[in-house]
Amino acid sequence: MYTEKVMEHFKSPHNYGRMENPDGTGKVGNVVCLPPNQKIHINNDLKDIDEISQKNKVLSYDGQYHNVNRIVKRNYKAEIICIKNKLGTINLTPEHLVLAIKIPKGDNFLRTRYRKKLTSAWYHAYQLKKGDIVLYPILKAEKNVQYIKIDIPKPKWDFKSKELPEKIPVNSDLLRLFGYFLAEGNIQDKPSSTFISFTLNIKEKDIVEDITKISKKLFGLDAIVREIPKRKTAVVTLYSAKLARFFKKLFGNGAANKAIPDFIMNLPVEKQKSLIYGLWKGDGYVNLNRDGARAGYSTISYNLAQQLKILLLRQKIAPSIYKEPERKVRGIKHKRAYRIHVGQRDSLIRLCSILNIKYKPKSYPSEKAWFDNNYLYMPITGIATQPYAGKVYNLEVQDAHSFTSEAFALHNCGDVMWLYIKVGKNKKGEEIITDIKFETFGCVAAIATSSVITDLAKGKTLEEAYKINKSEIIDSLGGLPPIKIHCSVLASDALVEAVYDYYSKNKRVIPKELQEKHERIQKEKEFVEEKYGDWVKAEEKAHAEGNLNRK
Repeated sequence: MYTEKVMEHFKSPHNYGRMENPDGTGKVGNVVCLPPNQKIHINNDLKDIDEISQKNKVLSYDGQYHNVNRIVKRNYKAEIICIKNKLGTINLTPEHLVLAIKIPKGDNFLRTRYRKKLTSAWYHAYQLKKGDIVLYPILKAEKNVQYIKIDIPKPKWDFKSKELPEKIPVNSDLLRLFGYFLAEGNIQDKPSSTFISFTLNIKEKDIVEDITKISKKLFGLDAIVREIPKRKTAVVTLYSAKLARFFKKLFGNGAANKAIPDFIMNLPVEKQKSLIYGLWKGDGYVNLNRDGARAGYSTISYNLAQQLKILLLRQKIAPSIYKEPERKVRGIKHKRAYRIHVGQRDSLIRLCSILNIKYKPKSYPSEKAWFDNNYLYMPITGIATQPYAGKVYNLEVQDAHSFTSEAFALHNCGDVMWLYIKVGKNKKGEEIITDIKFETFGCVAAIATSSVITDLAKGKTLEEAYKINKSEIIDSLGGLPPIKIHCSVLASDALVEAVYDYYSKNKRVIPKELQEKHERIQKEKEFVEEKYGDWVKAEEKAHAEGNLNRK
């Protein structure tokens, strides 16, 4: 995809950074957005992009949560692109940058071992195709909480509940119990009748026994077990109003509303295995006897499904998520459900290890998706376009300038370049560029072209500088892929604008060629600002305030 020279400038860009008091500044670039109702990961949760506020933090490409500085919306009437993989589907404007790997043509790249050698970069959505790889960041936040307090006051009318410890250890027993509750638990919270119950299959005696032991060990509570043969169920009840309200505070109540609290989502990866064990034992299955062994988990809570996805990714287990619509089966109404499947060989091996299930796969490994320490790499399974008219939204994200949808990582803007110049004189008395710096938000090619044009322009006269064209930039980099030629145009345009800015500030006669180039760039800018004015203004203000520092 890229030459060694391009990668050299991308990995170690020259003259990068903002310049204090430049003699001339040039800025060029595009803007991008998402329609409403696109799910974005915030604070261990998901929220529609049109409902996100500056109070939220979003999961960025680096696996950390970052502050949202501002939310911008505008009107949009054109095609949007729908990109689908096994984690979800996201709609976005064609220029939006996606963290991805473009798969070159050729039989070699049908094999994952060769795909793994390719470099990821930010690609415009319209450049991607089915089979290209998109990246999903693995959550890096980690805090080992040793104890939690049961901070629920005992009601005045509660004369029966047994006293509970003030704090309890966050250990494997507690996390397994939490997992059982998220999968099979329920809270009844009524005056004089508040308790926790777990409804299990009558055959799940091992879970019944485990809940009973943990309840006695951690809380000093004797669980009441009642079997109902007609329904093939066993109900385990813990009679403690205080504990019931504590669980309700932590996890919510009602199957559709359950979610995992932040402190559990941020626990060390090894500790989280116990929670996954409890969840999967309660509402999951493992079938190793079918053609193509796999495991599955089902929940009607969208948030819980997405949080379980995050937990599995941290274990380097690649899930697929499917939504089942509300339906009737044999007269019984089934709510909308979310099913998580694990079928990839290495992922299933890891899950079975967590569940203490022996699994010796008979098949050879088939890696359509893979992991490194930072990302899940997953192929695009479908791309389509559709017309759209309405509001679209974008987020300005502090530091990382990116956010994560339910399916892959997104940058919060299009390719945008700032070029700064200092002007002096050479021995002949000609005005030359004595210093030049750039700030660029964008893909590999955008950064490489910005870097190389600073090398080409430094020391040149102003006339020589504004005449640098895309061919010189491309040749200096040893070539660019056809889909990246526009980055060389952006770089040369940014330099033209910086030189024009210098001439204008100093009230100099502007050469005809420079004037013509500037007018062409301005017409393009006017078109963009007419369609995307709100975002352009917000972006320029953020840059002026020092809140945009993009590379």
